[in-house]
Amino acid sequence: MIAEVIKPLVEADPSLKVKSVIVEVQSKFNYTTSYRKAWLAKQKAIANLFGGWEASYEAFPSWFKVMAQKDPSAAVEIQIAPAYQGDEVVQDVRILTRVFWSFYPCIRAFRSYTPIVQVDGTHLYGKYKGARLVAVFQDGNGNIVPFTFTVVKGETSDAWHFFLTHLCTYVVTRDGVGLISDRHDFITSAIARSNGSWEPPRAIRIFCVRHIASNFLRNFKAPYLQKLIVNMDTTVREFNVQYARLRERGEAYTRWLDRIPRQ
Repeated sequence: MIAEVIKPLVEADPSLKVKSVIVEVQSKFNYTTSYRKAWLAKQKAIANLFGGWEASYEAFPSWFKVMAQKDPSAAVEIQIAPAYQGDEVVQDVRILTRVFWSFYPCIRAFRSYTPIVQVDGTHLYGKYKGARLVAVFQDGNGNIVPFTFTVVKGETSDAWHFFLTHLCTYVVTRDGVGLISDRHDFITSAIARSNGSWEPPRAIRIFCVRHIASNFLRNFKAPYLQKLIVNMDTTVREFNVQYARLRERGEAYTRWLDRIPRQ
C-alpha cells in the first residue's frame, strides 16, 4: 500500500529520500512507519515503475544489440559465462561478467581533442556488486567528457586489461597519448600486459597528483603539507622548490615521495 501511495513521488524523483517516504506516510495516514518498511516500499515502487534488478540485467544484452544496430560505429564488447548449479551447467542461463561500450559521437570527438585520457573506477552499490571503469577527456572549454564505460565484477588486473585493451582498440588509436590514472597496482599490471599499447611511444603513463596527495595524507595525516604535493606538478623548477620545502619539514616525507618515478 505504501509503495502505491509513493509511486508518483518516486516516478518524479527516483532518488527520493527514505525520510521523505516516512513523512508522506505520516501525512496521509497519521502513522509513523519504520525506516526499513519505508525503504522496502520505495524499492517496490521503483521495481513497479522501472523494472527490477533481474529484468534490468536480462535486458542489458538486448539494449546493447539495439544500440549497435542503430549506431553500427559504436563500440560494444560483452563477455558472458555459463551458469553452474553444482557441477552442472544451467541451460539457457548466462552470467554477465564484463561489458565495454563507447558511443560513436564520443569516439569521433576524441580524435579532435588534446590526447589526454583519464581513467578511474568506482564501486557499484546496487543489488549486484561490481565496479564501473570510466575514461574521460576534456574539451576545449575544460568540460569533462566521459567517453568509454565498462562494467566488471571488480577492479582486478584482468578487468583493467579488458578495459584498456578495448579502449586502445576502439578509441585511443593514435600515438603520444597521456594516460592519467592513480598508482593502482592492477592498472600497472594491465599496462605491462598490453604489449606496448600503453607504453612509449604509443602512450605515456601520468600519475594523478591529487591521488598522490590523498595517499600522502593517508600516510602522514598532515593536511597542511598536501598543498606542497599538489603544487609540484607544474614545472621542474617548481617541483624542486616544493620538494625542498617538504624535505625541510621532515626527510620521511621526501623518502616516501622518492618511491614515485620522478618523470
